[in-house]
Amino acid sequence: MTMTSRGAVDAPFAQLAAELSGSLTTPDHPDFDTARAVYNAMIDKRPAAIAQCQDVADVIACVRFGREHGLDISVRGGGHNAGGLGIWDDALVIDLSSLRTITVDPQAHTVRVDGGCTWAEVDAATVAYGMATPSGIISSTGVGGLTLGGGIGYLARRFGLTVDNLLAADVVLADGTLVVASDTDNSDLFWALRGGGGNFGVVTSFTFRCHDIGDNGTIIGGPVLYDFADTAEVMRWYRELLPSLPEELNGWLGLLTIPPGPPFPEELWGRKSCAIIWCYTGSPDRADELLGPITGYGSPLLVGLQPMPYNMLQGAFDAIYPSGLQWYWRADFFNEITDAAIDVHVKYGAQLPTEQSSMHLYPIDGAVSRVPEDATAFAYRDGGWAGVIVGVDPDPDNAELISTWTRDYWEELHPTSAGGGYINFLMDEGADRVKASYRGNYERLARVKAQYDPDNIFHINQNIPPA
Repeated sequence: MTMTSRGAVDAPFAQLAAELSGSLTTPDHPDFDTARAVYNAMIDKRPAAIAQCQDVADVIACVRFGREHGLDISVRGGGHNAGGLGIWDDALVIDLSSLRTITVDPQAHTVRVDGGCTWAEVDAATVAYGMATPSGIISSTGVGGLTLGGGIGYLARRFGLTVDNLLAADVVLADGTLVVASDTDNSDLFWALRGGGGNFGVVTSFTFRCHDIGDNGTIIGGPVLYDFADTAEVMRWYRELLPSLPEELNGWLGLLTIPPGPPFPEELWGRKSCAIIWCYTGSPDRADELLGPITGYGSPLLVGLQPMPYNMLQGAFDAIYPSGLQWYWRADFFNEITDAAIDVHVKYGAQLPTEQSSMHLYPIDGAVSRVPEDATAFAYRDGGWAGVIVGVDPDPDNAELISTWTRDYWEELHPTSAGGGYINFLMDEGADRVKASYRGNYERLARVKAQYDPDNIFHINQNIPPA
């Protein structure tokens, strides 16, 4: 049974609804179940009300209303979250998904993005000018969540994390005021936003630096798939090769099941594989020289590299992972891929429980590692990889199966890790895990939290209590 908070019972939601330009959905509304559904179908929360904000004034009204009436406040962007923290039982949900304006300035090489956008929308706008800003590897990801947690993806080795390319943000604070955060305005807040998650306010817009990529936005990318029996050999080769590559070439490694459909040959469908997904954003003149040793290594089942618009690579996994699947995540940072870790990967990769379950290792080096650890809230910058294990399946009856596999895999692998995990990949794992994920930056984050949100109004997140 879900116990409803006194604040949720007493709050005059009709008064809030009258204030909003957008709509307010409460449990008695016929669309309530649709409005409360999130990307991870394992999350089943019943909020007190969901405000579909149409503008910044709506966000301000919701923050002030929630605070006045003692309501928990959760903030939902346009994408997905491992732990489903955009929605919460008995909370007032500030839903930003209708805030979707994007403005590209090709001369200044910047893009201004509203907090409800997805990276698919941003990439479509910037690639039209031959540019991109670093993001992740799935384009259905929301801009807000990915950015506030750090932003690790295809462009990280060359151009840094998403937070390294954030120039400014508009933020509604816990007292309902709207401020700008940048290097020159509210600089402590700006530091904390770059990796500190949703702890400090509601970010209604972001301004990013963009970079010219490839041949007018065309890159060379795609997978190289190896037989699963070659996993140990491939991982040993990859761990030595990747740090030596030019930064315009990036590749993340995964253990996965080859999807049963185009563009994969039918004879490979359903086969377990060790895969490396490559992205080359440099000059086409050097492509053959740099990619030849990669495509020629070992005995790949498939070499799928080809020229494509950058946003096509970004969206390559969207169809495999639609909204509404069951997800269970575990994550860690790794300074190296040890032989002991490879043994664990081989053991559990052979046991992939469902077609969509997988393990990924994303490189953290190059431009990312040249940023000092204390320059932003994101602390793990000393080289290595961000790893994530995900149990995924559409069937709720398999929730325990995928969760058990993920936990067992993580528990055996964790002793080889650097300690903390990428904040965007954490579920509800406790305060110690959050603290470990920020290393020496945690105390400063707690002080900034005390300055901007002393009452911990924004606590439905990977929470950093105020100092």
